[in-house]
Amino acid sequence: MPNGQEHRRFHRVRPSGLVPKTATMFADIKSPASSCTVVDISAGGACLDVFGSAPIPRRFTLNHGGTKKSCYLVWQKGRRIGVAF
Repeated sequence: MPNGQEHRRFHRVRPSGLVPKTATMFADIKSPASSCTVVDISAGGACLDVFGSAPIPRRFTLNHGGTKKSCYLVWQKGRRIGVAF
């Protein structure tokens, strides 16, 4: 890759300013919500650090800054995950 830059479909940004850095994950109505930190986010997905020891669901709703997005798990390394919207 030229100059060490990655070719991404969407440009990722770190939450800053008035954008909250925390979010909530909801798998379904019966299971409890999980808290997470937004590492970076783009129009097509996000990188999240998930708190707690509960299993991470393959599909869930992410509530971030008053916006709800349906997500699915793309990759996982420990408690850090990548999701697509």
